[in-house]
Amino acid sequence: MAQRTVLIVLFEDVQSLDVTGPMEVFTGAGHFARAVGDEYRVRTASLDGGPVRSSSRLTLVPDFALAEAPEPHTLLVPGGSGTRAPDPALIAWLREHGPRAERLVSVCTGAELLAEAGLLDGRRATTHWAYCESLARRHPKVTVEPDPIYVRDGNVATSAGVTAGIDLSLALVEEDLGREAALTVARHLVVFLRRPGNQAQFSAQLSAQTARREPLREVQHWITEHPGEDLSVDALAARARLSPRHFARAFQAETGTTPGRYVERVRVEHARRLLEDTADGVEEISRACGYGTPEAMRRAFLKSLGTAPAEYRRRFHPAG
Repeated sequence: MAQRTVLIVLFEDVQSLDVTGPMEVFTGAGHFARAVGDEYRVRTASLDGGPVRSSSRLTLVPDFALAEAPEPHTLLVPGGSGTRAPDPALIAWLREHGPRAERLVSVCTGAELLAEAGLLDGRRATTHWAYCESLARRHPKVTVEPDPIYVRDGNVATSAGVTAGIDLSLALVEEDLGREAALTVARHLVVFLRRPGNQAQFSAQLSAQTARREPLREVQHWITEHPGEDLSVDALAARARLSPRHFARAFQAETGTTPGRYVERVRVEHARRLLEDTADGVEEISRACGYGTPEAMRRAFLKSLGTAPAEYRRRFHPAG
C-alpha cells in the first residue's frame, strides 16, 4: 500500500480556507484511495505544536510540532496575513525540510514563505493576484506568473488566492489516483470538477472594471448575456450610441481592457460552461458562442487555455 503523508504547516494569522480547502480534498481522496489499496494521511503542524489563530480568529489545533512531524510526501504551505512578517524559525524549517518533500505546495501567499526560504529561486510561481507584484519585486530570482490559478514547476506547485488551493489539490489527487478519484472528491465537495491551472484568476466580468457610464455598463451586460451575437466594435458602438472610435477608447478607459479582449474572454468562458454542463456538440457550441466554426473556437481555446475544446470536455465533463 502506497502511503502519502500530506503535512500542512500552521502559523498565526493563517488563512483558514487555505488550510481547510486542501485538507477536505485530500481527506476525501483518502476514502477513495483506501478502496484501491492506497492511502493519504493528512496532518498539521505548527512551530511549537501549540494552537494557532487564523486570520478570521478560528483556532486551529495542530497534530504535531514541526520538529516532531513525519517527513511528508506533500508539504503544503498556506497563506494569510501571517506571511507578511514570518517567524525566522519557520523560514529556517522550510529551508531545511522543503527540499526533502516529494512535492512542495503553496496556497495563496504561502508562496511568500517558500520564496523567503529560497525554495522558488529559478522557478515559475504564482500567488494571489494582489501580491504577485510584491512577490516579483522582493524575490527577483522567481518568475512570477500573475494570471494562472496555479503553476507547476517540477515538484513545486504554487496556487493563487484561497479557493485556487482546492483546484490545485484536486489536480494533485488526479495525478496520484486518477481522474475518477478527483471527480468523486469534486462532486462530494460540490465543486464542479476542477479548473485548469492556466485558467485566469478572474472571469472576464471580474477582471474588467465595471464601466461608470450607463451605456457602457449596458454593453458589458449585453456581451455577457449574448455571446453568440455580432459583438464587433461597430455593433457594440451602435448599441452604446457612440462612434466606433469613441466607444473603443471609452470602453478601454473605463474597464481596463479592449472590447475585443473582453468579448474573447466572455466567449471562452461561455463555451467552457457549455462543454462542462451540456452534451451539445462542438459545432453547435461554437455557433452559440459566436465563433461561427469549430476551428475558430479551437484556436481561441488553444490561445486562452492551452487545450482544444474536445480535450477540455474529456477532462471536465462528468461523462468524460
